Amino acid sequence: MSSKQVSGVMRRTATDLRVKILSALADPTRLEIVEFLGDEERCVCEIFPAFGKAQSTISKHLNVLYEAGILERRMEGKRTLYRVRSPRIFELLKEVDARVLDQISEMKEAEKIIEASVK
Repeated sequence: MSSKQVSGVMRRTATDLRVKILSALADPTRLEIVEFLGDEERCVCEIFPAFGKAQSTISKHLNVLYEAGILERRMEGKRTLYRVRSPRIFELLKEVDARVLDQISEMKEAEKIIEASVK
């Protein structure tokens, strides 16, 4: 395999990993789980009651986040404990929140323009 081919494979792999992470965060419940965990480690038995969903549903969401490398998990007896793998995920969410605020601001400005034009 040439160095150009290796570079192309690496680029695709990086893209695939990005998609996996972003897809995992694109689900509202999974995003809320990450925010719920914050910098704490919690047992599934603490997580699922907070969301009012079946434990099996929350476990599936936790597994998606784990498989995407967003969460770590460990067993402690019969309990499965989860925590956010890296605080950098919260930096990403802050950037997204900043963009959301920009968009809200733009919508408010557009609303003012429209209101002024119909008066």
